[in-house]
Amino acid sequence: QVRLVQGGGGSAQPGGSLRLSCEVSGHTFNKYCVAWFRQTSDKEREGIASIDSSGSMRYGDSVQGRFAISKDKDITFLQMNSLKPEDTGNYVCAAAFTGAPCPTFARSWLYGDWGQGTQVTVSS
Repeated sequence: QVRLVQGGGGSAQPGGSLRLSCEVSGHTFNKYCVAWFRQTSDKEREGIASIDSSGSMRYGDSVQGRFAISKDKDITFLQMNSLKPEDTGNYVCAAAFTGAPCPTFARSWLYGDWGQGTQVTVSS
């Protein structure tokens, strides 16, 4: 049974940094994508970043140049720098065992396994 366990998150001031982690376990297929999505009560789910098994990365327009996704074995990290209040939300990681390239953010239904979510709050 595939399991995604998230870590990190919390609160930061504008301009600060936070790092999230997402550990994938219970899988038998080693080639998979991990993506991060952000959810808020007043917006649709937003794709933040994804990384495939070859290391190719994709970023959402709102975080390009500020956030960085990386992967170390079965743990995927999301380094969030230059945080803005609009980065506030519930961040959820998801895995798609489809190989490369990752499904686009718009096709989030292709990510079949999801983490528990972690709240990130950016405020002064």
